[in-house]
Amino acid sequence: MARRPGAPAAYGEEFSFVSPLVKYLLFFFNMLFWVISMVMVAVGVYARLMKHAEAALACLEVDPAILLIVVGVLMFLLTFCGCIGSLRENICLLQTFSFCLTIVFLLQLAAGVLGFVFSDKARGKVSEIINNAIVHYRDDLDLQNLIDFGQKKFSCCGGISYKDWSQNMYFNCSEDNPSRERCSVPYSCCLPTPNQAVINTMCGQGMQDLDYLEASKVIYTNGCIDKLVNWIHSNLFLLGGVALGLAIPQLVGILLSQILVNQIKDQIKLQLYNQQHRADPWY
Repeated sequence: MARRPGAPAAYGEEFSFVSPLVKYLLFFFNMLFWVISMVMVAVGVYARLMKHAEAALACLEVDPAILLIVVGVLMFLLTFCGCIGSLRENICLLQTFSFCLTIVFLLQLAAGVLGFVFSDKARGKVSEIINNAIVHYRDDLDLQNLIDFGQKKFSCCGGISYKDWSQNMYFNCSEDNPSRERCSVPYSCCLPTPNQAVINTMCGQGMQDLDYLEASKVIYTNGCIDKLVNWIHSNLFLLGGVALGLAIPQLVGILLSQILVNQIKDQIKLQLYNQQHRADPWY
């Protein structure tokens, strides 16, 4: 049958605008991060369940397990939309995935810019977080290990100085403090001893009673905030590479989802066109 003049060229019934490469690439891209998110949630929940209820509630704001659970749940929901949306060619889920991923990317970008522009306020917020972590040092084993790792890694002690450890009830220097660790600092503040086979966990005993010069012979006296700021300034290219490494998968996900959405819309238009002209004798 002759095609009506001016009508667009017809495609076969088996033709599809949706590219299998784009569709399944987006699916497996989201599937990978979906599995990662489930592992993060499982590890975070397990870490929370292993803690005592009182200690868990006391340090809720600085608990690494909570951060792991929150990030894992958000990633799970986001990648779920991407997985199901790409597999089922669902425009609503794909647009939700693309929109949320764009918001996450913009928030990360804004946080980086604001942190650079308002560096003093960012420093104050970091100082608040570190001081809060010092207060709950003995309440959470995960937090304790994280602080010990940070102090050894950056060769520092406390927030501003080693005397910040007096904020902790166990290390407080008040006369009525019955703790054996009164006026001490954690062992992670101590200077490393060459060829030491056994770690001396009491090496920080009574260090807060000493002045900076005397204490510096045994422990790190500089605070971790200055050390962290100096490390950031010295590793801007590394941090930029990490930021780029986080941004590229997000941009790829946004791009693939938008391409797939446009392809699905074109496919819907084609199906409607074929249905409308199937009974047309001039089609």
